[in-house]
Amino acid sequence: MTAPSALLVEARNVMLSFDQTPALRGADLAVAAGEIVAIMGPSGSGKSTLLHSLAGILVPDSGEVWYDGRRVDTLGETERSALRRERFGFVFQFGQLVPELTAEENVALPLLLGKGRRGGALAEARSWFGRLGLDGLERRRSGELSGGQAQRVALARALVARPGVLFADEPTGSLDSLTGEQVMDVLIATAREEGTTVVLVTHEPRVASYADREVIVRDGTVSPMSVGRVPS
Repeated sequence: MTAPSALLVEARNVMLSFDQTPALRGADLAVAAGEIVAIMGPSGSGKSTLLHSLAGILVPDSGEVWYDGRRVDTLGETERSALRRERFGFVFQFGQLVPELTAEENVALPLLLGKGRRGGALAEARSWFGRLGLDGLERRRSGELSGGQAQRVALARALVARPGVLFADEPTGSLDSLTGEQVMDVLIATAREEGTTVVLVTHEPRVASYADREVIVRDGTVSPMSVGRVPS
């Protein structure tokens, strides 16, 4: 496989503390366009904090975060919210579907928030159900879905707006091994098909093995052996 060359997401010497407790202590990470990177590390190491900083959810105390040549950490909350809505997709451990909405309405949500017309948004959302093995589940609510089905609906919601980056934080953490593998198979295949860059946080080696590259976060820093720009 030929390594992609253009950097898309980058953290440079990022530091972040919660109260007086350091979470990131000068973290560096560069992710190329189209690359799938797994961030690993023990509980409390700072891996999720790094992901949330890269995604503009958290603002570091110092250092820089870049996306596609644009400085993210200096943007205001409104600009960062727009960036997350328009260019980023998110999958979390428990899916976080809106229980009052049907599956197709959950998938369409990013398009509706982006001021898309309801009919067109729902039609685009439905197109993902066959791709992810969810045919016939469009009108079900989250309580009527299995864990694996709900997580695939969450994946469809993350990808429906065709984001530049998919941020996945422990996407199989609430699933059994077999269901987790099925979700990862779908996630990786769809990301490859769409050309989506993936930044994946996990503590499970079998999940990290799906990635092109693994980095290790310990005590708020990224392992020097795992950091480096992708050659151009």
